[in-house]
Amino acid sequence: MKIAKAVLCLLLALGVTITLNQSWGSIPALGRLLSPFEGFWQNAETANQVGERTVTVQGAREEVTVLYDDLHVPHIFAKNDYDAYFTQGYITARDRLWQMEFQTHAAAGRVSELVGERALELDRYNRRLGMAYGAEKSLAGMAKDPVSKQVIEAYTAGINAYIRQLKPADYPLEYKLLGYAPEPWTPIKVAFLLKQMTQTLAAGADDLMMTNVRNLLGPALTASLFPDYPFQEDPIIPPGTRWDFSPVKIPPIPKDVETDSSVALNWQPHDPAIGSNNWAVGAQKTASGYPILANDPHLTLSLPSIWYQIQLVTPTMNVYGVSLPGSPAVIIGFNKDVAWGVTNVGADVLDFYKIRFRDNRRQEYWHDGRWKPVRRRVEVIKVKGKPDVADTVLYTHHGPVVYQPNEKPFRDNIPTGYAVRWIAHEADNSLKTFYLLNRAKTYDDYVTALSHYVAPAQNFVFANASKDIAISPNGRFPLKWRDQGKFLLDGANPAHDWQGWIPAAQNPRVKNPPRNFVSSANQFPTDPTYPYYINWEFETSERGTRINQRLAAMQRVTVDSLRRLQNDIYNLRAARFLPVLLPRLRENDLTDSQKQALTLIRQWNYQQDTASVAGTVFTNWISRLQDAIWADDFPDAENRPMRFPNVDRTLQLLTEEPTARWFDDSRTQNRTETIGDVVTGSFRATVDSLTKQYGAIGKSWFWGSYKGTAVRHLIPGLDAFSALNVQIGGGSAIVNAAGRRAGPSWRMIVQTGPEVQAYGVYPGGQSGNPGSPYYLNMLETWRKGELYELLYLQSPTESNARVKSSLKLTH
Repeated sequence: MKIAKAVLCLLLALGVTITLNQSWGSIPALGRLLSPFEGFWQNAETANQVGERTVTVQGAREEVTVLYDDLHVPHIFAKNDYDAYFTQGYITARDRLWQMEFQTHAAAGRVSELVGERALELDRYNRRLGMAYGAEKSLAGMAKDPVSKQVIEAYTAGINAYIRQLKPADYPLEYKLLGYAPEPWTPIKVAFLLKQMTQTLAAGADDLMMTNVRNLLGPALTASLFPDYPFQEDPIIPPGTRWDFSPVKIPPIPKDVETDSSVALNWQPHDPAIGSNNWAVGAQKTASGYPILANDPHLTLSLPSIWYQIQLVTPTMNVYGVSLPGSPAVIIGFNKDVAWGVTNVGADVLDFYKIRFRDNRRQEYWHDGRWKPVRRRVEVIKVKGKPDVADTVLYTHHGPVVYQPNEKPFRDNIPTGYAVRWIAHEADNSLKTFYLLNRAKTYDDYVTALSHYVAPAQNFVFANASKDIAISPNGRFPLKWRDQGKFLLDGANPAHDWQGWIPAAQNPRVKNPPRNFVSSANQFPTDPTYPYYINWEFETSERGTRINQRLAAMQRVTVDSLRRLQNDIYNLRAARFLPVLLPRLRENDLTDSQKQALTLIRQWNYQQDTASVAGTVFTNWISRLQDAIWADDFPDAENRPMRFPNVDRTLQLLTEEPTARWFDDSRTQNRTETIGDVVTGSFRATVDSLTKQYGAIGKSWFWGSYKGTAVRHLIPGLDAFSALNVQIGGGSAIVNAAGRRAGPSWRMIVQTGPEVQAYGVYPGGQSGNPGSPYYLNMLETWRKGELYELLYLQSPTESNARVKSSLKLTH
């Protein structure tokens, strides 16, 4: 009997061992994850140990020294540029390998390889959008430049040198959770990473919604409600700036610009939380007598962090800043002579063209009076636990047809029968811009560097120790007739094609303006005097206006005063709306709880802090007010999606057109609503809804808890590896734009001068390993609005108490 029990136990143990050590479809082998020898136990880390380590790596040309400071920031000292980028790849992979590879898998449409068929439609969508096609074009563009080619090859070799050293026990935790292993890095992955940023920042479009609006209202009324320049604006290039160029010929507006949208799409609109702030203050306004530059790009807040701090030192450069894991060089940063930062432009660089195929074989399409051949590209998608899926994408000269007629789209109403023309499909060498900025010394160097930049278009702010400041909305902008791309376009009409490019030298730019500062916050790049069309709508002006108001009033500016500006939580939108709304609100129609909320609104100082109840009420009220005014006039049917006029136009309506017909709800019978009805009704509904959700007015209504800012892991649902309900003020349209899922992803301030000083922080840490003390160690400093001094070293032998360890790479 004892023998039988022993045999049974042995068989059960063997069965469990076999079960746990093999994959079942898309479910990974859990035995390896739980193994004490190679499972998640092996991912625990301790803080930097004082001392020196030496590692022999294949590929380095000479010895490289890496010093780690108290924040785990690597300071790389190399004797040549190749080794600097080689080591950047090696060191970044040590901390962020899984993130680097996962993001490029997502951009390439390869997530199904990792998680199975649940990601198949997402992968199909990214393939059909032309992400791989665009990455191939970009890589070809970079490969034509010997410098960029060597940089990418060195970076790739460094990543692979690290991967070759890994054993399964060393794999980052996410590989173990998902049950796969890292693959060799290739240069195309760098291109995919850069395309992913273009998709994040330059792929929003509402062409269909606007076309449906025009079909409903007609051109004149559409132009009135959706104007090409806003009611209130403070553009990036100061109004009145003279353009020192003769513009090239602008394409004429075709006679017939209307396009049938009977089969079209509900494209993903731009997320207003994805924006940024930057500015530079001239020497005349600073306490030091030298310019100060500040930047805080607003992106999705995620873990591992989007950015990776690094210093690169060679005989040709000494640059510090943040890089994108998966791409070489420093993207936002400074050297001893210059500093630079970026915000998103929001240019109209993605358009949709209705395609007329010759027949159901879809081998030819009609354009410019003749049939042209369709090119077919077969995308093979590997699916974990399933057979490969072959997907054929049709390409026209415009670009890929994202979905063919009668196909089931990834999202409801994504294009069927439309081709996409997108800047991400262009060959480019934007990497050269950052290579040159990392070594820049003068304003002319900055201008030269920007001439290589393509996408996503960015507002590049600049300052140097020679006391210059500048800003330029920069990228490769299509040469268009005004409003080309505001609506869907005719793929058969050559007049609807992109007609070339705005010359790079004629992109908007200003140097050392009389007001002694430059700034941007994603608002309009210029006033209407700029001769070219970049887009008809940008982010609303509140952040930009507030920044300019503060900067104009400042004297003897310091790093700390600009730090406080980065953390400004004044709600300018509320300051604009409430003086217009409150006189229209009928207090006699309010309940006691609604009157209590109204009292808080009236007493509010417009500071959107974490304990603000008024901030919560106002944010919800404006959303309901927009819906109350516009929803009846712009019914959003499944096959006819439409959008509302923006907040700026709504404020103009309330201010200048109080008797407009738009206040009447066309869905009600036998009554005509007035502005007072809409204002009062939306306020009552706001308070009633919040009461139903959160109870009586109290702490549960506090803005910080209501907003619930979260910094989440890239794998959905991994709350244990995320930071939830982070208590931070601010929000959309506020300078400190910390929202629920997006916000300041990196804050940096640089004091230029004889000895540069810089400060920065992001909401996370240098390590991508949740078991590391450097995974989330900077979050609290970020939350409190504080900054770390950035350690800018001059030599590998420099003595500094913040240097905690060193690593030597030998060949």
